[in-house]
Amino acid sequence: MANAASGMAVHDDCKLKFLELKAKRTYRFIVYKIEEKQKEVVVEKLGEPTDSYEVFSASLPADECRYAVYDFDFVTEENVPRSRIVFIAWSPDTSKVRSKMIYASSKDRFKRELDGIQIELQATDPTEMGLDVIRSRTN
Repeated sequence: MANAASGMAVHDDCKLKFLELKAKRTYRFIVYKIEEKQKEVVVEKLGEPTDSYEVFSASLPADECRYAVYDFDFVTEENVPRSRIVFIAWSPDTSKVRSKMIYASSKDRFKRELDGIQIELQATDPTEMGLDVIRSRTN
């Protein structure tokens, strides 16, 4: 069972949409889902550039694991606008054990496909991926 994820495929769209987010800022966020039957990571949801963090947060199911990428804008202490690409491994306590294992064991391989992630967070509930947490990791 621990091996279930070693053969996980990554749909081309996962990388393409990530590159669009990174290079063109076409999206504010991307939510990725593992299709267990197909053994493949796919894009589940794309966030509009104008979408708020609340819209992003609400896109993660309360009782299922997901991967997500969020384009975080902030202003430095020197008043310089910056952005960071945040990868979130969302694994709520209420999700199925098997699902948690599959997401955990596939994470590093999936993350390697997305070139340009600057911050990584593991979250089991929304407070662990709040804007304050992300902001504290930007320096």
